[in-house]
Parts: sequence; structure tokens; C-alpha cells
Amino acid sequence: MTEPLRAWLDRATAQLSGAGVATPRADALLLAGHVLDADRGEVERRALLGHELPAEAAAPLEALLTRRARREPLQHLTGVAPFRRLELAVGPGVFVPRPETEGTAGLAIAAARSAGQAPVVVDLCTGSGAIALAVADEVPGARVHAVELDPDANAWAQRNRERTSLPVDLRLGDATTALTELDGTVDVVVANPPYIPDGMVPREVEVRDHDPHVALFGRSADGLAVPLAVADRAGHLLRQGGRLVMEHADSQGESLPQALRDAGWLEVRDHLDLADRPRTVTATAPAR
Repeated sequence: MTEPLRAWLDRATAQLSGAGVATPRADALLLAGHVLDADRGEVERRALLGHELPAEAAAPLEALLTRRARREPLQHLTGVAPFRRLELAVGPGVFVPRPETEGTAGLAIAAARSAGQAPVVVDLCTGSGAIALAVADEVPGARVHAVELDPDANAWAQRNRERTSLPVDLRLGDATTALTELDGTVDVVVANPPYIPDGMVPREVEVRDHDPHVALFGRSADGLAVPLAVADRAGHLLRQGGRLVMEHADSQGESLPQALRDAGWLEVRDHLDLADRPRTVTATAPAR
């Protein structure tokens, strides 16, 4: 027995809402679109026109709905995450890129464009490769390098480089010691390092239970040990006047910029995300 698509969407929305999913209707539409091989707008159109849910789609869609109601990340279920102009492959073993990181990428892209032709850009702690690939996509001619410590995440970054065919030099290694051959030559270093304070439990179930912990925790009570170690490496990579772009926790909008000023960085400025929360710091490398 088939079910009207609109009825399924209403039922799924209610189930996901009851499970505490932040965007239940959008998630229901995206799950349906994944199974029906249709975009969100097409799913909504079919629902408004009174289409039935195809019988062969019912069982796989119910299975995905059950998993999402258990707070398995939507992107793990669909296998993709949108990021600026790209669609990235994601799944277990890699941090799912968030919308706020698109703003961090935008600041890095703007800094790269202002650096002239063929800027050299390094993405430290690249994860899925999201920021590095976005820079390569939106700054033609940029020479983009990316570093990831975790082998599982690095495998996803490699998959995304192949998926997008974008020219990124991807390295498996420690962001605090990598790419010494580029010291003093880089125009922009961008990073979304682990920054959650140790002992803090992430609010989102999807983050707490599914994102790799190596990508989350900053290895100190204030969460700044990793970010500051990455910033120190960035200071060696950057040429004089080069730019650092670093994402951080909303609770670090004062502490991280001040720590960078204390370390000698110039023109330190913090930037708000779309929710008006402190999210990304930019700074200029001093002379060494």
C-alpha cells in the first residue's frame, strides 16, 4: 500500500522534530530527495501535486528516517555535504563541514584574491578538504596545499580531490610541523583546527557521537593549545604581511585574538558568523 508523499513528509517531520532534530522538515525533504533522486524543490513540487511515494522507495526511506531520528548525521545518510559551490563526499571518520565554515573559507578566498596572481595558500587541519578545495575552486591559479593528520579524514579529502578534480597538494601529516619547504613563502594560511575545550561535551548529538574526536578537542582546558600551535606553524609558513584565517569556538572570540596579539601578530580582527557569533579570526604575519 502506497502513501502520499506529502503525508510521508508530514509524518517524517513530526518524527524528526520529536527526536530533537534542529531542521526536521528540511531533513525530511533531503532524505526523500536522496532516495527519489530529486532535489528538494522537486520533492516539494511532487508533494504539492499529490504524488504517491513509490512503493520501492518506502522501505529504504523508512530505514533512513529511523537512522536520522537516532541522530545519525544527515550527511552520513546521504553521503554528501554542500560547501559553497561544491558538493563533498563525507561519512564516518571525517568531520562534517558546517555552514559557518563557509564563512571562514570566504575570508581565506578574499585574502587569496587580494594577494595577487597565483597566491600560495595552505589549509592546515583540512579534514574533508572543504576549505582547500573551495579556495582552489574560487581562486583560479592559486597554488593550494592542505595537511591532515588523521588517515581516515585524509582518505575522504583524497576522495573529494578526485571528485572535484581541483588542483590541491594534499599531505598526510601534522599541521604543526608540515610543509617546511614552504616557510616564508605562503600568502594565506587558513585553518579550522580542533578547538573545543577539553572536558566540554558538544551540544549537538551528531557532533558528540559521530564526528571524530581528534577533529574536535583543542587539548587544553581553554581549547586553545592546538589552535595556538597551528598559528605558530602558520607564522613560519607565511611571508611578511601574509594572512592567517582561523576558525574558533564562539567562546574564544576574545581569548584567541588576544593570544595572537600577545604572540606578535598584527591587524588581529575577529569576525562574526551568520548567527552573529564570534567565529573566525584574521591576522597579519609580522616580520621575523
